[in-house]
Amino acid sequence: MQSQDSSIQVNFLFRDGHAESFKLPISSQEFQQQLETLLAKPWLIFHLRDQTVVINTAQIMKVEIKPPLSQLEGEGIFANSERVTALNRGSR
Repeated sequence: MQSQDSSIQVNFLFRDGHAESFKLPISSQEFQQQLETLLAKPWLIFHLRDQTVVINTAQIMKVEIKPPLSQLEGEGIFANSERVTALNRGSR
């Protein structure tokens, strides 16, 4: 039986160019089950050891999640994608 990660890293990139990253103590499967509901909420709240961070979801432009949520399927979800940016287009 393969052990499953018990934490994930979530990176939020905001409209103003600012970014925030959080390590969450849940499995990627648990996060995947909550993702759509979380992004529909107006605010997300993260309790850290020394502070609480409240994020306005209307200001989020992009969310990066590690490890990948490979079980997501359906319309608008593209499996086996590859990122191609200006920095690495000519390197292949």
